[in-house]
Amino acid sequence: MRRVAIEERPDWRQRAADCGFAFHTIEGERYWDERAYYAFDLRQVEDDIEDPSAELHAMAMELAAEAAGSQELMERLAIPPDARDQVADSWRRRDPHLYGRIDLAYDGHGPAKLYEYNYDTPTSLFEAAFFQWDWLERQRESGVLPGGADQFNSIHEALVARFVAIAGQLPAPLYFSASGDSAEDQGTVDYLRDCAAQAGIESGTIALESIGLSADGRFTAGDDVVIASLFKLYPLEDLFADAFASALPGSGLRLLEPPWKLLLSNKGVLPLLWERHRGHPNLLPAEFDAGSELPPGWVRKPLFSREGANIEMHLHDGDRIEQPGPYAGPAIRQALHLLPTFDGAWPLVGSWVVGDVACGMGIREDASPITRDTARFVPHAIVDDGRRRMVLEA
Repeated sequence: MRRVAIEERPDWRQRAADCGFAFHTIEGERYWDERAYYAFDLRQVEDDIEDPSAELHAMAMELAAEAAGSQELMERLAIPPDARDQVADSWRRRDPHLYGRIDLAYDGHGPAKLYEYNYDTPTSLFEAAFFQWDWLERQRESGVLPGGADQFNSIHEALVARFVAIAGQLPAPLYFSASGDSAEDQGTVDYLRDCAAQAGIESGTIALESIGLSADGRFTAGDDVVIASLFKLYPLEDLFADAFASALPGSGLRLLEPPWKLLLSNKGVLPLLWERHRGHPNLLPAEFDAGSELPPGWVRKPLFSREGANIEMHLHDGDRIEQPGPYAGPAIRQALHLLPTFDGAWPLVGSWVVGDVACGMGIREDASPITRDTARFVPHAIVDDGRRRMVLEA
């Protein structure tokens, strides 16, 4: 694994605009950053990223099955009491799920270490699935990368195939929704809606703020059209805390991601997995936080924090790194395992799972060991002896 500095394409912003990548720059700062790329060899990707991701996903699904039938585990995971029946029922029905991102610390040597699962509202999808592949193709065409360069990336094909597989379990009409004020969230939703269209699924789109509730307790779009299925880029824990949450059980609404994903997009799974797989090479020691002083060599994370908010690191030398944010409530602590550094950047590998298949990765790097919402997305390439990794099987 190497960080390779290169010249950015002079027309990349125009290319991003042509592809609908409207959030390549956020608040005047570049989010997409192609002034470098991360180079891997095939063995690193297949043995250290892809295979462990598949195993970590299987472990998570096994834990979800256990937790869905356990009030004790739901309590430890801080699942709201009013949501527990919906979580359990959605697992019992095997409501279909779409995707997730597994965040890993990896330096090119030794096993990757699980930081957390993002299994409800993972972002950086369009840039990982589509735009970094477009970057790879154009860099090969221009000779900047060798013709045999590849990428761990069949995310797009996997998404289309997954929509085909679950189409029959999504009652029509299906709507895609995100906050109308977030260009990034809207871009992610637009991309997923396009994937669904390629799978032959017709759908609508609506801002979260515009969803209504009919007199008979069903969620509606414009002209009182009843929403039968809803993909929402909105955290389940926030959804269940909203004023309209009491209408969910009787609404008949099919959610994507389903309520049982609340069990996995929750940092409480980290100590639960450690209890069940103590010493696993891809896991870090973790425990539920009792609120006592955080000792050196540990990291405190709220169960439902996102984008690095409210993370507290106590380094081995006694220094502390803390990131402010809006999240409070129960937390876990995880053994400190710092991200590697390359040229002053700290890269985090986001390994994508679509359905139950590990199928690609994206890398976000920060100027801090805590990956924040200001992190940049940097593309990657597999550059070795010219062998091609197997693409997702049909």
